[in-house]
Amino acid sequence: MKICASLPIRTRRTALLILICGMAAAAQAPPASTPNPTSQATTAAASGKRLTLQEAFSRADKQNLDLAAARLRRAVALAGIIIAGQRPNPTITVSVTRDLPHESVFIDQPLELGSKRSSRIGEANQEVALSDVEIATAGRHLRRQVRDAFFAAALASGFTTQQKQLVDLAQKLRDIAQSRFDAGDVPQLEVMQADLELARAKADYEVAGQEQKVAFTRLSTLLNEPSGTSWDLVTPLDTAPPQVALQDLIARASDANPELQHLAKEAGVEQAREKVFRAERIPEVTAELGGDFNAPPDYRAALRGQLTVGLPIFSRYQGELAQSSATQKMIEGEIMATRRSVAGDVEAAYNEFVARQTEVDLYSRTVIPAGRKLESLAEDSYRAGRTSILAVLDAQRTVQQNERDYLQSLFELQQAFADLEEIVGAALD
Repeated sequence: MKICASLPIRTRRTALLILICGMAAAAQAPPASTPNPTSQATTAAASGKRLTLQEAFSRADKQNLDLAAARLRRAVALAGIIIAGQRPNPTITVSVTRDLPHESVFIDQPLELGSKRSSRIGEANQEVALSDVEIATAGRHLRRQVRDAFFAAALASGFTTQQKQLVDLAQKLRDIAQSRFDAGDVPQLEVMQADLELARAKADYEVAGQEQKVAFTRLSTLLNEPSGTSWDLVTPLDTAPPQVALQDLIARASDANPELQHLAKEAGVEQAREKVFRAERIPEVTAELGGDFNAPPDYRAALRGQLTVGLPIFSRYQGELAQSSATQKMIEGEIMATRRSVAGDVEAAYNEFVARQTEVDLYSRTVIPAGRKLESLAEDSYRAGRTSILAVLDAQRTVQQNERDYLQSLFELQQAFADLEEIVGAALD
């Protein structure tokens, strides 16, 4: 134990796993008889408001204020379609002069020839599609936040339940020490040690309860529920994520990854913008129609018409077209690079997910049963007077640390699955 204490945390943790696995094999503890701490944690908040993970997703989708604000962007993009479809207004000119004719009235109307208006509408539609992708990305990010907050609350609830069990164990040990002291088998020092351990367990229980409230508040904030809501989390922390195949995930990510989708829509916007520039190369034409009045002795009123055509001599949107073409090539390159990067990210996240699954399986099958078996043996030995109270306390602390590590590994498994789901860009459960 002194050697392990001098090692780094991860090394000590690995050494502890190996040590307990070996002791478990010697004790031959049956895993089937092991109670599940996460199922006990689920019942700890039975008086709270029932909530499953899928219900949390649904509530967040309907009530989260950040997502609601993001969805308002679509109305802005839709207004862009109306703007793009507007036709130019005519202008009216009225003049009065000393010269003949004394009065003139005429109207100028710009004429949009070719596909200028339809090209602008097409670009606006692409902007709406890009806005939809951004909203969907915000929704997927919110889903990740809700999953993390939900299982963080489940983890805090599990810690609280565990600490309550430790209080009960400490009380039981204190009663044993007191009875042995009354019988004259142990000194009063052991009773004092048991009292200290009981006080420490109660203090840790109070702290765990406060941390659980904090976790519940963070979940309530994402769901836009009252901050004081006490949740009964129906979906337990040890809920096994669905099994997924790596190649299927890579294939799905190539279509659903948020970054790839955003780049694809950016390419669509740029293509539509290029069409607008090409349409704008058509010369501008303005038609004028009106009349001249009061020009004696020639006439009192006469019609007047005029057609103005712009000459595309110097500027024909060469720079804008060149820039748009270069931007499209740049986006194509980014798509290729991002597609390769996403495939690598999916593979890395998948391997992390598998590693967390292996760790959880090791704890549930070996480490937790072995620790509890050793704790029970140490308690029986102390009751029979074959060992000191320090051995029992050490065994209880080992069980406590093992179960905390187990709960933490379950939470890290859920986080790994959330990472994988966010990178893929689609719901995997």
